[in-house]
Amino acid sequence: MRVLAFLFLLLAGTSTATAQVEEGIVAGLSQNRVSIDARFVGSEILVFGAVKRDAPAPEGPLGVVIVVQGPNEPVIVRRKERRFGIFVNAENVTVQEAPTFYAVATSGPFDEVLTVEDNAARLVSIDESVWVMDTDATDNEQAFADALIRIRENDGLYSRQESSVRVSQNTLFDAAIQLPANVTEGLYQARIFLTREGRIIADQVSYVSVQKVGLERWIYNLAHDLPLVYGLLSLAIAIAAGWIASAAFRMFSRT
Repeated sequence: MRVLAFLFLLLAGTSTATAQVEEGIVAGLSQNRVSIDARFVGSEILVFGAVKRDAPAPEGPLGVVIVVQGPNEPVIVRRKERRFGIFVNAENVTVQEAPTFYAVATSGPFDEVLTVEDNAARLVSIDESVWVMDTDATDNEQAFADALIRIRENDGLYSRQESSVRVSQNTLFDAAIQLPANVTEGLYQARIFLTREGRIIADQVSYVSVQKVGLERWIYNLAHDLPLVYGLLSLAIAIAAGWIASAAFRMFSRT
């Protein structure tokens, strides 16, 4: 009897291990470099991929979350108050971690695709990615973070696109992420999360370089590396433009 019981437990353990199918991600991007020039009006990044398995897909819905995130930067958020008939800066809070761009795309409703615990652990949603770590912050520092998120949402820099990831045959997925014309240059992350019952079971990270090119790149480098030369050159161009406009006006007025 003991031998039969042992064999039964062994077979049950084997069937359980077989049922746990390991899933991974094989993904790519339509472009790994975005160039910003004088004609740049925005761009689109297509994120696509497939789920790799060593066995047939398990039952239950497959969840996919795609996050495209720009470089972080500290931001000072100020609150204006009306005093003596004019609006002046009152309180301010430094947001230590604020992505310059943040887009979240999901294959279904966000709360169904990802659990609260995994969202907090991986910093997936927009509110989890914006951190206020100012020792001099007021008691209502979260309101300043919410204000920053609201401003960047209005500027098209932050977005949450629920049910925008297309999943085909429980294996293939793709989504299009729009980059607006006012994006900041730098190294962008494209994070892909695979979920089952809201829990993350696999993830992958790719990178996109967003850089100014041509004349824009030269002007940007000049302004940051040689600010004095940039200021003198700007002044000279302004004087020359004013002189040319004045000369043209005199010439046309004589005729």
